[in-house]
Amino acid sequence: MLARLFRGAAASAFVLLAAQPALAQDFDAGRLSDHIKVLSDDSFEGRFPGKVGEEKTLAYLQAQYEALGLEPGGENGGWLQEVELARMTPTRPATGAWTGPDGQTHAIEQGLSLRAGAVSSAGASADVKLDGLPLIFAGYGVVAPERGWDDYGNVDLTGKVVVVLAGQPESFGADPNFYGSSAHKTAEALKRGAVGVLTLSENPNARGMRGGTRPRMTIVGSPDPRFNGVISLEVAEAMAAAQNAKMTDLIALAKAGGAFRAHDSGIRLNVDIAETAEIIRSHNLLAKITGSERPDEYLVYSAHWDHVGKAATPNAAGDDIYNGAWDNASGTSGVMEMARAFAAGERPKRTVVFLHVTAEEQGLLGSKWYANHPVYPLATTAANINIDMLPLTPATRSVAVFGVGKSSLEDDLARLVRAQGRDGGVVGDGEPEQGFYYRSDHFNFAAGGVPALMPWTGVDFVEGGEEAGKPYYQAQMRTYYHNLEDEWRADYDFTAALQNLEVLYQLGREIADGTAWPQWKPTAEFGAIRAATDAARR
Repeated sequence: MLARLFRGAAASAFVLLAAQPALAQDFDAGRLSDHIKVLSDDSFEGRFPGKVGEEKTLAYLQAQYEALGLEPGGENGGWLQEVELARMTPTRPATGAWTGPDGQTHAIEQGLSLRAGAVSSAGASADVKLDGLPLIFAGYGVVAPERGWDDYGNVDLTGKVVVVLAGQPESFGADPNFYGSSAHKTAEALKRGAVGVLTLSENPNARGMRGGTRPRMTIVGSPDPRFNGVISLEVAEAMAAAQNAKMTDLIALAKAGGAFRAHDSGIRLNVDIAETAEIIRSHNLLAKITGSERPDEYLVYSAHWDHVGKAATPNAAGDDIYNGAWDNASGTSGVMEMARAFAAGERPKRTVVFLHVTAEEQGLLGSKWYANHPVYPLATTAANINIDMLPLTPATRSVAVFGVGKSSLEDDLARLVRAQGRDGGVVGDGEPEQGFYYRSDHFNFAAGGVPALMPWTGVDFVEGGEEAGKPYYQAQMRTYYHNLEDEWRADYDFTAALQNLEVLYQLGREIADGTAWPQWKPTAEFGAIRAATDAARR
């Protein structure tokens, strides 16, 4: 049905908002509002991947881009990139047991939660039954050469299970970073051949945890271990005691760093996991303007088109649709309007791609698929600018970004913001302890080495400063974020959104028409990943 839907002028089913004339930087609140109104309509049923809302959303996006005269930017000359999602559902609770040096086997009744890794292909079994796996304690499981930290050394993890601490070394700072993420720890474990990754929970309240039975979403062929999970401190202490050791002492040694290296615990683990994998075929949508001089170099604007669908039960008013007007019909509309601005100006020298990804709400899965299967090489992608939830506020003195201090993109953006007459420049999001930089779609570009920028809602209002801005923003989040109340409203204040879109366009224009490559700052965690592909940009 999708193939039939996207042939020819699919636009005929929709009012073509994009057909209106535009000038470069002609960002218009009325058009933004109209796009949001369509995309958050009840008929889209909350834009859940694989449901009717996906068909309607993708058809609407294609219609707008066709009317603007953009080229299809997806696979095989089309508009789409197919994304294979897998809904993994346990058929029974997973079980585990461990054997110590004395040869005795101990069933783990509580304190071990196990889930199968992603299936390698559609139709592949999701069951995992493995016995006698050597258990390796690897401290944080972090390898950060520029910070003098290496938990692995030359250890070989082939066929083994690695146990890692949550978070990151204290010397890395209190706020979360890439090294504390499961993405980094899993990648380092897989690089060394691990078949399983267990996170050691030091939370005493985790002692009674058991294997989860709720479905979860991932992508087919995701670079996962055969299984992953969480192990409680109580279980780990029992394992250590079997060798006349104390787990708390081992943890303290690992947290100190220095000479610590991953080592065989002497424990062997058995796991038995049974899950089914339902394959859901969803899609990213891509439009592009091919560069006039360097068409094989790219700038990518992105936004996720999906939301969370329908509630299990209606609210008191009978509403059961999470319309997702702010999250993220607004960002989706912003990217479409960015395309309009580029289409109205001179053809950029680099190719500019407008990417709408699926399944962000299920764990950044559409952007993860794109990063694993890039339509345009990440090595020659100059930058990613991601728009997730436009700021729907009065005018602000600054632009807030997630993960401030990561790349040269912020410096260039700050210059443009000040030239716009906003003396606050670029600031952080105000909640660095939340690690928001690692929780939106730009992160998968960053993890692939591409300098990535994620603007957010600023709270330093021109009228009233932060004293007015903070409670305004906090009230918006309480009322609308992932709530049934996030529906289109006629009274949106697009002032800050228009301010931000203007400077994000100017920033993109500089990148698209320039020859320079945005750079990671020396303290950013992604510099070594980018450096590995330097030859492609010479």
